[in-house]
Amino acid sequence: MSKIILLGSGELGKEFVIAAQRLGQTIIAIDAYPNAPAMQVADDFEVINMLDGAALDRVIEKHQPDFIVPEIEAIRTERFYAYEQQGYRVVPSAKAANFTMNRRAIRDLAATGLGLKTAPFAYAKSLEELKEAVTAVGVPCVVKPLMSSSGKGQSTIKTIDQIDSCWAYAQEGSRGDVAEVIVEAFINFDYEITLLTVTQNQGPTLFCPPIGHRQERGDYQESWQPAAMKDTVRQTAQDMAHKVTQALGGAGLWGVEFFIVQDMVYFSELSPRPHDTGMVTLAGTQNLNEFELHLRAILGLPLSDIRLERQGASAVILAPEASDHPTFEGLESITKEDKADVRIFGKPTARPFRRMGVVLVHSPLDQEIEPLIEQAKALASKVKVNC
Repeated sequence: MSKIILLGSGELGKEFVIAAQRLGQTIIAIDAYPNAPAMQVADDFEVINMLDGAALDRVIEKHQPDFIVPEIEAIRTERFYAYEQQGYRVVPSAKAANFTMNRRAIRDLAATGLGLKTAPFAYAKSLEELKEAVTAVGVPCVVKPLMSSSGKGQSTIKTIDQIDSCWAYAQEGSRGDVAEVIVEAFINFDYEITLLTVTQNQGPTLFCPPIGHRQERGDYQESWQPAAMKDTVRQTAQDMAHKVTQALGGAGLWGVEFFIVQDMVYFSELSPRPHDTGMVTLAGTQNLNEFELHLRAILGLPLSDIRLERQGASAVILAPEASDHPTFEGLESITKEDKADVRIFGKPTARPFRRMGVVLVHSPLDQEIEPLIEQAKALASKVKVNC
């Protein structure tokens, strides 16, 4: 059995730990705060600042893991190259982790290196550069920190008088010590998808059925699987996902995001790990959920097929305000439903709009999916986070 260090211990990490322990693996969960969700189910844990390279080195040296699995962006990923040279296996690879933890690196690779279609973009390291970038890209445009997750620091500039406030918001939401932002032209997309992509050390690249999702404040609110799309459009997205994951290398599950505009596919972002929108797979939509797929690919267990078993939808449960001791009520509204479930993540504190849980619903493949999405939203609204 393998020893795995998990760098980042949020709700996605928690589900990964559960999947790993079901196959007898040992997990050490790492995060910057105690009692993080994945720590609650892991074999051991450490609380460190993962941007502190020396602290990261000490943890790796102490535990001597077989695999190093990053789950968040705020990590001193430059250290990963040295870890690989020392014989540690970084998931999916040191190159992939470094490129995808920074929006500049992955966008340059996708747009310039691989020629994938993306929104027009520019970079800015200061407020003055942001003003120049907005002028070059045009309004409306989207501003994102180079390092952030779950929409933190992301905003849309609709008029030039919003530039100052958007710069300040990006700096507040940036994870890590990087002030630079990316400015993207706003794409008026017809819909957006996440294409969960599984790469294997020995075996073909596999694709999950596409996942549709809706975002607010740059963070996902609902997701559903399968997302309806033309076969030709899906194939284009798969080709693009295959190209970028092969360029980065390694084995594991990737969340590749695309915008679709009149059957044209735009590459948006990529995460080298389970994706928040992919929590819908916990509704049993596939023969293996995204966390099980990630684990099997990491361990080198062969995967021959990903099957769609039923359709599903997810809707998040958000905190309304800050709290050091959040509690929940209304769970009975979900558990009394025949084809519904809920996950409470176990985050020790709350803040406005923090994701605290998710509602999962499913139905047969021959039914309409829109009512299922509405059911997930309605059930999530019945759960109250007491702050």
